[in-house]
Amino acid sequence: MRYFLFILPLITCLASCSDKNTISPNGNTDQTVAPENRSPSVRNLKPDGTPYSLETLESMSHEKLMQLTYEPPRDTILTIGILLYDGYFSLDAMGPHSVLSSMYPAKTFFVGKQKGTVTSNNGLITPIDTTIAEVKQLDILVVPGGTTATYRAAQDGQLLQWIKNIDTKSKYTTSVCTGAWILGAAGLLKGKNATTNWYRAEEKLEEYGATFTHERFTKDGKYWTSAGVSAGIDMSLALVDHIMGRNYAAFVMLNLEYDPQPPFKGGAVEKTDPVIHFMTKKMYDLSLEPEAFSKDKKKGL
Repeated sequence: MRYFLFILPLITCLASCSDKNTISPNGNTDQTVAPENRSPSVRNLKPDGTPYSLETLESMSHEKLMQLTYEPPRDTILTIGILLYDGYFSLDAMGPHSVLSSMYPAKTFFVGKQKGTVTSNNGLITPIDTTIAEVKQLDILVVPGGTTATYRAAQDGQLLQWIKNIDTKSKYTTSVCTGAWILGAAGLLKGKNATTNWYRAEEKLEEYGATFTHERFTKDGKYWTSAGVSAGIDMSLALVDHIMGRNYAAFVMLNLEYDPQPPFKGGAVEKTDPVIHFMTKKMYDLSLEPEAFSKDKKKGL
């Protein structure tokens, strides 16, 4: 069934590149398109360099279409674990889950310290059927962020040790938003380029010996980190692209209809009104300062 669901959207994706007259990316019906004028989305071309017509695609069997679009994976991924803890940001985990769970044949699941339920920062209750004590190996580990809950997780010796153990065998160790604080506290980002949520980003990553890149997502070897919350979707799509190839990643992206078009500018410090930025930063300060940035705590008092 998953194979069938994969094929139908992929055929649609391919067919959208041209109509029955082999329309080129710029809308004309020329049979050839100069490479410099081709749309980046037109990747699957005939041997003569022209797009496939709809009639040609419709006449092809599923097997032929698969052969046409198949790209050998860079790696074999069988297990993807997303760490959950009370107070995590829901989209930090659910965004990557929506993307990575499409990476067949991998099994994508949530893992926590105990079985039961975990509640996100905005009240989303998620069942946990698998504990860290049961998980000894993951091909991909995803660590989401939050606020005070993330700071506390970054002080949890048992959790940090589990992350270190998983990292010894993982193929990719990743974080979303302030989840980088947890990877940093585990000692995994020392000497690495990394990104995280904008709030005190350079300060926090420097504390863990990492270099803040101020990018939407950053990869340094097997370590992939993303900026705040929604950036985890971008990182996850890039990871699918890296492992499974552009055709598969494009299928996942179309399946999610991921084409962000916010109704107004914002979402980044440089695009946000200074008053809103200051207010948000102050809100985070008031939330975290008693624990993460207390002068008395830093002095050990």
